[in-house]
Amino acid sequence: MSAVRGTAVQPLDSAAMDPTTGTDPDAEAGSDSDSNTHVRPASATERADPRRMQAATRLAWDEAAERYERWLPEAIELIRSGGTNLLPPELEQIGDLHGRCRRAIHLQCAAGRDTLSLWNLGAEEVVGVDYSPRMLRLAEELTRAVGAPASWIESDILDTPHVLDGTADLLYTGRGSLIWLQDLDAWAAVLQRLLSPTGRLVLFEGHPAEWLFDADEDGNWIATDYDYFAGPEASKGWAPEYIDRLSVDERDQSWKFARSWTLGEILTAMLGAGLRLERVAEHPTDWWGGHDDVRPEERGRIPLSFSVVARRG
Repeated sequence: MSAVRGTAVQPLDSAAMDPTTGTDPDAEAGSDSDSNTHVRPASATERADPRRMQAATRLAWDEAAERYERWLPEAIELIRSGGTNLLPPELEQIGDLHGRCRRAIHLQCAAGRDTLSLWNLGAEEVVGVDYSPRMLRLAEELTRAVGAPASWIESDILDTPHVLDGTADLLYTGRGSLIWLQDLDAWAAVLQRLLSPTGRLVLFEGHPAEWLFDADEDGNWIATDYDYFAGPEASKGWAPEYIDRLSVDERDQSWKFARSWTLGEILTAMLGAGLRLERVAEHPTDWWGGHDDVRPEERGRIPLSFSVVARRG
């Protein structure tokens, strides 16, 4: 069920261990000739260089954009009809933006469907920031198709241009974004500087506790072997509920680095950056459809997502 962990079953080899140099970063990577999966803990060398891990993950998301290309006609129809791709808890937190939001900024915007959903909710202008050029090309194509007042910026989120500082009446992020970040304090500092004096941050994200549970063959919750405090993990391949299979064989895909930040780490980073938290809520909402095999009467028992509303401190 994990969107973080890969699904490939081919053995690792030393040429695949380091995503940028093709060398084994150090023995701590946890790979040997008997390994039968493309999932491993990040090595000490990799953990010491968050920027390098994010650069590697960018290549993996460029490959994953193939799946979003298949969704483009559906995205055009949705936005053109005035619809939204956002979930009920997000809509509740964001509210009606008509007359209240000159600029909405969406960090880690991918192909722009969620970003342009903010336009349909009433934002006068939307700005999407993402580090995948292939994703942003799709966002631009979507924009042209629907005639939206949108602009797209190719950038690592940590390097979001300062020209946007203090301009976000609404700053939106989430939906599977935080797991791809490797420096949470730097991320929180970006949130603080982008918000306008009266702007709101709305974060809706998968709950880190969701990885601790899965369904048995009868659809009941059971505990997994996931380590809540494990830190970054490297993988190839994608969960079918999240991205599905790509035309690139999993053995040839780029390594991606993900980590399930704890709820305490996320909130502490935001407070440390000076953000003023107004509301923190937990939800049973299955934000990516990874728990469809859980019996309906069981789904409301586990927090699968959470939301934060905050302002600049």
